Amino acid sequence: MDALARIKDKVENNPVIVFMKGSPDFPQCGFSARTAQALNACGVPYAYVNIYDDEAIYRALPSYANWPTFPQLYVKGELIGGCDITLDLYQSGELQKMLEEAAGAKAA
Repeated sequence: MDALARIKDKVENNPVIVFMKGSPDFPQCGFSARTAQALNACGVPYAYVNIYDDEAIYRALPSYANWPTFPQLYVKGELIGGCDITLDLYQSGELQKMLEEAAGAKAA
């Protein structure tokens, strides 16, 4: 399976997934760290992909949703955005609602 197909599979099969530099426990850039902190604060389980573990995904991801930077947060198969958008949604309370809805939709 090529990188774009693997990305698509991960996005479609995880209600909440973030493609990031490093892991939530050991982020390897400030933007990924802040995104993981916002996700963790919501208390909703999410999947992640460390883009440094798969060079093909690292190279293909910007073209997948036409978003050039990392991290990239996807909820229910749709690109939400990067760090700034995630933090804005968190501060407004929308991220919590979005993640809870996505987690509930998967469980139903």
